Amino acid sequence: MAQLTDDCFVHGGALLSVEDAAALVIARVPVLEGEEDVTLATARGRVLARDLHAPQPLPPFFNSAVDGYAFRHADLRPGEDTPLRLEGRLAAGQVPDAALAPGTALRILTGAPMPPGADTVMMQEDARLEAGTLRLPPGLKHGANCRPAGEDVAQGELALPAGTRLGPAEIGLAAALGFATLPARRRPRIGVFSTGDELATPGTALTAAQTYDSNRFSLLALLAGLPVEAFDLGILPDRAGATEAALRDAAARHDMLLTSGGVSTGEEDHVRAALQSGGSLVFWKLALKPGRPAAMGVMGGTPVLGLPGNPVAAIVTFLHLARPLALRLAGANPAPLPRFAATADFHYRKKAGRREYVRVTLSTGTLVPVARKYPREGAGLLTSLTRSDAFVELPEEVMVVAPGDAVAVIPFSSAF
Repeated sequence: MAQLTDDCFVHGGALLSVEDAAALVIARVPVLEGEEDVTLATARGRVLARDLHAPQPLPPFFNSAVDGYAFRHADLRPGEDTPLRLEGRLAAGQVPDAALAPGTALRILTGAPMPPGADTVMMQEDARLEAGTLRLPPGLKHGANCRPAGEDVAQGELALPAGTRLGPAEIGLAAALGFATLPARRRPRIGVFSTGDELATPGTALTAAQTYDSNRFSLLALLAGLPVEAFDLGILPDRAGATEAALRDAAARHDMLLTSGGVSTGEEDHVRAALQSGGSLVFWKLALKPGRPAAMGVMGGTPVLGLPGNPVAAIVTFLHLARPLALRLAGANPAPLPRFAATADFHYRKKAGRREYVRVTLSTGTLVPVARKYPREGAGLLTSLTRSDAFVELPEEVMVVAPGDAVAVIPFSSAF
């Protein structure tokens, strides 16, 4: 596990911006040690542990990029058609058995190696074949419609740097270079708690004062999209001693802990107190809405992040703190959430000095999408996420939004 010291963050401020909190986490949390070889079939989503250099050029040989005719560019006649004698045919996977003689052409298919002497390919639709004689129009550039060896990646070139998250394109590139396995970083073990006697696990019976726990399952689903191993640790009861003991025990078995609820100022909010008494509290409040109460601490050398209890606030805080922390532990290169421009179609006022995230639906029939505010704002409204498309991000310095204003949008499809 990370094995942080309890004073590794040392933050003296009472209220942090989202960027400052994330930067504090990234700067002080080390990447986990350990790696393993994974097959290409199981590599998706993993983090590359070491630089990957090309053991051979890609493509590995000079080849045709189209179906057509290979010839010597020096044979072309300027300003008029060039007749060439057609000799032979070469398909992909076949090896040319002789050099191409001057004044001749070879029928060649896409991906076939260029025969020695040939340096240009005329696309089949641009050439004319008349009684065994090929007629090529003038004007084709030297090397046209060919792929030189190493055009994509030169031998020895850095193909993929360490820290790359492996997706379909990266795995395809590794396969094209001949790698059957890849060195991947060990995935962080992340334990997820919910807190509160008012919560029950779905599938069990509710008492008259309980609701079903949703945060734990939302957070586990969010972690499923990251290069980590997530573990459901259940619900912490509203008892200070039990909370601290459970966190201490889980910290010894995981690389990071994630909780929701129990971090505000209520009499039954015990997570923050447990961090203060059993480890260290790094920060508590963020200049963020929804999501102001969020506790970051260290217990037994393991980072612990306490998210708010309201579902929307928990998700917003996860995206800005838990996500970068998990990626840092996993050794992934930083990847900010994708944002794009939209036009506001609503009025909104907010306080200065606080980052806010407003749920919106998007209309995409215009050149720039139009963002319409969801009619209800409560941080506990899960339907505000299922019936919206994105968050509008309102920076600290913005106080008023009016229809027609340009805004930055984080789409749920890429955030979740």
